This record gives sequence, C-alpha cells and structure tokens, in this order.
Amino acid sequence: MTMTGLIGRDHEIEDIRAFLAGAARDGGTYLISGAAGVGKTVLLDAAAHSARTAGELVLRAGGVQFEADVSYSSLHQLLTPLLDDLGDLQPHYHDALTVALGIGSGPPPPRLALLNAVLTLLGRAAAERPVLLVVDDLPWLDRASAVLLSSVARRLGGTGIGLLGASRSATDGFFEPAGLPEIELHPLGEEAASELLATRFPTLVPGVRRRLLLESQGNPLALMQLPATLTDRQRQSASILPAVLPLTGRLQALFAERIDGLPAATRAVLLRAVLDGTGDLRLLADERDDLAPAEAAQLITREPATSRLSFRHPLIRSSVVDLAGDEDRRQAHQDLAARLLDQPDRRVWHLAEAATGADEQVAALLEHAAHRTLHRGDATGAVTALTRAAALSPARQDQSRRLAVAAYVGANTTGEMLNASELLDQARRLDPAWGGSMHAAMAATFILINGEGDLNTAYRLLVGAIEAGTHGYAADDEGLIDALSSLLLICYWLGRAELWPPFYAALDRLTPAVPELLLLQSRIFPDPARTSAAMRARFVELIKDVDAVHEPSRITRINTTAAYLDLLGATRDSAWRLVHDGRSGGAVRSSVGGLMYLCIDDFFGGRWDECADLAAEGLARCRANGYGFNAWYALYIQALLAAVRGDQRVARERADEHIRLTEARSAPGAAQWAQHPRVLAAIAREDYEDAYRQAVALGPAGTFAAYVPHALWVSFDLVEAAVRTGRHREAADHVAAMHRTDLFAVSPRLMLLRAGAAAVADRGESALAAFEEACATPGAGQWPLDLARLRLLYGERLRRARRNGPARAQLNEALETFERLGAVPWIERARRELRAAGEGQPRTDAETLTAQELEIARLAAEGLTNRQIGERLFLSHRTVGAHLYRLYPKLGITNRTGLHAALAGRGQS
Repeated sequence: MTMTGLIGRDHEIEDIRAFLAGAARDGGTYLISGAAGVGKTVLLDAAAHSARTAGELVLRAGGVQFEADVSYSSLHQLLTPLLDDLGDLQPHYHDALTVALGIGSGPPPPRLALLNAVLTLLGRAAAERPVLLVVDDLPWLDRASAVLLSSVARRLGGTGIGLLGASRSATDGFFEPAGLPEIELHPLGEEAASELLATRFPTLVPGVRRRLLLESQGNPLALMQLPATLTDRQRQSASILPAVLPLTGRLQALFAERIDGLPAATRAVLLRAVLDGTGDLRLLADERDDLAPAEAAQLITREPATSRLSFRHPLIRSSVVDLAGDEDRRQAHQDLAARLLDQPDRRVWHLAEAATGADEQVAALLEHAAHRTLHRGDATGAVTALTRAAALSPARQDQSRRLAVAAYVGANTTGEMLNASELLDQARRLDPAWGGSMHAAMAATFILINGEGDLNTAYRLLVGAIEAGTHGYAADDEGLIDALSSLLLICYWLGRAELWPPFYAALDRLTPAVPELLLLQSRIFPDPARTSAAMRARFVELIKDVDAVHEPSRITRINTTAAYLDLLGATRDSAWRLVHDGRSGGAVRSSVGGLMYLCIDDFFGGRWDECADLAAEGLARCRANGYGFNAWYALYIQALLAAVRGDQRVARERADEHIRLTEARSAPGAAQWAQHPRVLAAIAREDYEDAYRQAVALGPAGTFAAYVPHALWVSFDLVEAAVRTGRHREAADHVAAMHRTDLFAVSPRLMLLRAGAAAVADRGESALAAFEEACATPGAGQWPLDLARLRLLYGERLRRARRNGPARAQLNEALETFERLGAVPWIERARRELRAAGEGQPRTDAETLTAQELEIARLAAEGLTNRQIGERLFLSHRTVGAHLYRLYPKLGITNRTGLHAALAGRGQS
C-alpha cells in the first residue's frame, strides 16, 4: 500500500509525510489513534513503504494479545534486524540487551542501562541512514516493552530516528502517550467511503452500495470486508439482503471479545434490541438494568430523555446476531412480536423471522404489509417483504404470484433488473400458468423492452394478461390498474392509433368507475390536443395533495400527466423525491423518470446548467442499471440543450442515437420526441426549410394528429419555419388549428406559443399589436427562451417597419435573455438585428445624453432605485424618474432593464 493509493486520507497523509521528512533529519515521535478497522495499520504500511523507498531502515513491531505476558517480546520483534550488531556495543549494553531479549543469561538489567543500550543500538544504525520504528497496536505491547518504548519515544530528538505508533482508541495499555504528538484517525466521510466502495466493488447495485455505506459508517475495514460476506445475487439486489448483515471472522473479532464477556441476560436483551432495529427503549422497559454492562463496555449508549438506545457502531449489531444461536434469534423475534400487537407491519416481520416452516397466515399478513410499504415509498422494502412472503407460502401458486409481484416492483421501480428476472424465472417454474398473472406479464414487459425484445411483444403480452385475468375488471384491483397504466405507456411508445382501442375498452369495463388518476392520465397524456379545459382543471385539483404522495409509481403517473399541461413546476417536489430516493439506491427506475420531468421543467424554465447535470445523471443511471430503453429520456434532453446552445454535432448525434435506440424496440412513438431537437437545431442554424420538414413530420400544418402529443411543442416552430419559407397559408392554417385546440387556451406556455404564432403569421398592420399582446401573455417570463425568441421576431418586425428605437428595446431584452441562457445561435442573430437597427452607430443630437442623464442612467443600470440615485445626486426621486423617462427614447429602450446593454452599446459602462 502506498500513500498515493489511499482514498479519503489526504490530510493525514500530508501530516505523516511531514513527520517522516522531519524525523529523517531530527528524529521524533508521532502517534495515530482510532477505532478498530479505521485504517491505522494501512497508514503505517503506507508510511513504512514510503520510508523504505526513500532509503530508510524500517524496523517494525506490533502488540499481540497472546504475547502480552512475555517480557520484552515486542522489543525483540522490533530489534531482530539489528541483533547481528549487538557485538559492536559496549559490554554492559550488550549484556543488558541479550538478557532482556532472552538470548543471554545474567541478572535482570537496570532499566536505565537497557534504555541506553537500545538508544545506542538504534543510534549506530541511524549513523548510516535514517531509521523509522513502526509499532502497531501499542496497547497490546507487553508491559516491559511498552514502558521502555515510552521512554525511547521521548528521547529521539536530534537522532535521525523516528517512531510511528498506532493504538486503538479507548483501549488501556502500558505505553504512555501523554505529551507525544498524536492524531486521531476518524472514519471516512461519505464521499470518500462511496469512492472506496465503488473502486473496489464497482459492480454493486446502488441499493446494496447504500446499505453497505450505512452499515460501515465509514469504517474502511468494514467497507472492504462486508461485500465478501454477500452472495453474487445479494450484491445485485438490496431487496434480498438480510436485516442484519453477516460478518467475516476478521470483522467479528473486532467486537466478539467484549460481547462474549457480557452476562447472558445482557446478551439476550442486546439481541432483542438489534432485531427490533428502532432503538426504542420502551420495548425493553423491564430489562433496562440488564443493559448496564453493555453500556460499561462501550457497546451502546442510552438517551433516557428520548428513550433511545444506539449502538456505537453498526457492526456491533451484526456481531451480536452472529454470536447468537438460531434458537436464540427465533425466541427474540417471538418476544418482539408479542410486544408489538399495536404495530402490525413491524409485528409481522418478527413473526416471519420466527417461523420455522411454511405459514400462509403470516405470508398473507406480510404481503399486505408489503403493499403498505410500497405506498409509503419504500419499493425495496416491498420487494423484500414479497419475497419473504413467497418463501412462507405453502401453495406453489401463491409462491409464484407473490414472486411475480416482487419481480414487477423490482423491474418497474427499484432498478434491480437482474433480480427481477430471476424472481420471474422462479415464478414461472413454480406455476406453469404464471403467464396469466398480471404482475408476471408486467415484469416480463419491463425486462423485455430493456433487453433485446420489442414493444409489440410486450403489448401482446399485457393485453393477453388483462383480457384473460380473473380480476372481473374491479377498479380496486391494484394489479389490474398497474397493468393498465403500463399498457398506456406501451401504446404511447408504440405510437400507432390502432393499438389504443383495446386499452380504452378495458378502461370502460372497470367497475364501479375508473380511478381518477388513471382516467386523467389516459385522457391527457396520449392525446393532449384533445384535452379539454375541464379535464385540466380536474388534474389541477388532483395534484393539490401531491406532496402527500410517496408511492413511486403514483408519483411517476402524476408527473407524466403534468408534462404536456405545463404543470411540472407544480409537481417538481415530488419528482425530486424520486430522484433523491434513486440516488440513495431506492426507487432507481422511477428516479430516471423523475430526472426526465425535472429536465423538461428546467429546459423550458431556463435552468440549463442544472438540466445538463440531471440529464447526464439520468443517462448514467440507465446504463448502470440495465435500463437501455429508458436512456432515450436523457438523450432527448441532451439533444435539446445542444441544439439551443449551438452545438450542431452533439444535437445531431444525440437525436440520432435516440431514434436508433427507440426504433430498435419498435417504438416510433418514443422516437417522435427526437423531432423536437431536430427542429430547434435547424432553426438555430437558420435552415428553415429543414426546420419545416422536421416539424411537419409530426403532422401536417393545420392539424394536430391523434396520439402525436409532441406536435404541440413544435407548433410555434412550425409557424416560424413556414413564414420564413414563404408558406403563409400553411402558417395561417396552423395558427387556426392552435386556436381550435382547447389546451392552447389554458396551458400557460401553450398560450404564449399560440399568441406568438399568431403574431408571426400576421402579415398585416395588426401584426405589431399582436406581438405586443403576445409578449404580455400572463406568466410569459416563466418560459425565457420562448419569450426571448418572440421578442427577437418582434424586434425584427419593428425594424422592418423602420421603428428602430422600439426595435432596439425588444432586441436588447431578447439579447439579455439569450446571453443569460447561453443560447449562442440566437445571441448572434439578436446582435445582428441590433446592428441593423442602429445599435452602436453615432447618435443624432436628439439622442445625445446630457452629463446628468448619463450619470442617472449609469446608476440605474447598476440597480439603484430612483430614491437612492436622488440621494447621491441631491435630486428628488421624482426628478430622477422624469430624467429616466426622457432618456429611454434616446437609448432606444422602453424600461430600465435595457439600460445596461444600451450603455454598453454606446461604449459607456
């Protein structure tokens, strides 16, 4: 181990390097303390390697418990490489050392003589090259060696001899560290611990990685050893990890001695505390006195004020369980179940763990608990409960059904595709009729489309399962509702109108009524062009309590429905919940959708840097977790950003990859999204003919085809491209179609697009008024790129009408937004139009500012209020306002937001 190979120890390494450099010149002592497994020995190894590389003589020793009673055994270990040099010492030093080390005979040497003998021997070695003594486990040195080395450590100044020692915190021994330089080694921080785990075990899935990070608490030894106790399947699925992780022998040894030394009653109550897992002392109210020995052994801490118990390290919990017998563990679970009658979800887990064979009653209770767990947002916990319920099921059909549900939740939510596939295979083997299971079909669907299959097969599989099911089309059958929601997405991705009738037929058969969210999603998301204002209002009412929703699949459906309604801002917090859960290894698949919704909202809202970061995260998560199909979400966003930022190559590559990925799975509906960045990229390079072709690929001008929702988002682009290429009739037809579509009248961004498109298509004298009206659309500022593009077109129209002053005002506001966003193609276009409108050209006398006006303009551009400017210039705020009113026309602007750009254009800051 070298110092450059250590993760998260930069500060400590710097200190040790400084010590080594100083000790090689002047000698000295440096001690490292820390908890067991925190990495003290690794640092000693790295320091020893560094010293040897530098040409130093390194002498090593370490305390060993079974040799603690052998006098000078540790000193012998340390000085063994120098024993051949004993003959060069003075006789009394030679005799003292040989007697102490057990290689000579005679009376016990005086302590001072022995100390001087050791210092002399080391000094002779240091005359040739620096010497580094490395002593590990100082508290376990035998008493004689510990006392002697304590004295040596204080006498190394000016000798060229260094002593680097390590000891476990809170461990008594005979080595006296008082007054010696010492550093305490703490556990690794979260970032470093995550890096270490990812470096050594890169194939762990996020949920397992999160669990290991939690259990290890930054302890490097635990990070390195815990994965070794897991099976290959456990490394790929957090849902099948045991409640308490097993330990390697090396880890167990860290705490075994202290636990074994406790009274039997204390070990029993500790076992119950571990298996309970909540730290609630009230469950152990009648046994609190038995906890005192564990507290004295520094294994636990108690907080009487909050009735909480906590273990000093999570590995202590594992040690307690490992050291208990199977019968002890079952009895502890039974005791806990008896104390939790008022908490059914916790109680059933203890009943399950206490079971010794199949038990349908417990399996059914555990299945119900799994669904409640899922509604609370813990998908991984739900899979774990369903898998355990299957194991407890006496009937093979029940085992198969519960495994199929677990497979569906795993594939659709947690991101554990490999585990989901294995669960599905088990379900198939247990029950030959597994294909009739709704959840089996849904799990197979997600596995299929993210593997080598296509969506046509997935569609047939789901429709068959729905039509053959025994659900009776009951609206409260969760499996049926999940299946219909999945079928909705597959129909959408397939993008063919003839696939929808079976879906809507099944929906119409639901009794007593279609659940509200499914109804709204089915009417809004696939075909928003035919969504009514009343339907949107119903959805707005539904999402008022979105903050109380925690089930990942429901959050996903809400955000999916919100996308085309310009309501992602209202559901943004729920999307973040999915993302945070996915980052910590929970709902990984759902978090990919959450990232997509946030990206869409960020893109239209002008938060492009965050948008880019989230898109990159989404793409990485898809590729790391086997969601090959869903990667198109991130590719779409990356293509959009590249298009508006002027990176034509990346925009083309991402859009092409998006299309290849979706068409490979027969998903033209998903492929249609790639037309959006292609349209924007064409407009960005001012290739309006190509922009028009790309836009009408989603439907001819003047129409909004059924089940082609993305046509709404390119409607303004189609009109601009049509006007630029002389297709005025097509532009007018498309504006008319926008006016016939209810959604354009109620969705804020679509309202802006419709008003802007009408202004662009207007060839008459009313066009300028139409532009003014469009720019005044309520809430238009929420969509900065759209509004700035509209202002740019308005400025162009004003300039062509020879109204250069107002044109510059619009163009400057557009330019300011483009510059803030980084919309490079439109920045160049706005600057070009400004030059054509007279920006930067010599002003006439009427446009010249007086000295006072110039000073007022400068201060206002800096952000000062009229009153603050008046206080500086000894004017009333009303006089300042009057001056501003007169100077705006001279600068070709209409308000103070354009001052900075206008002054810069005149060469005045």
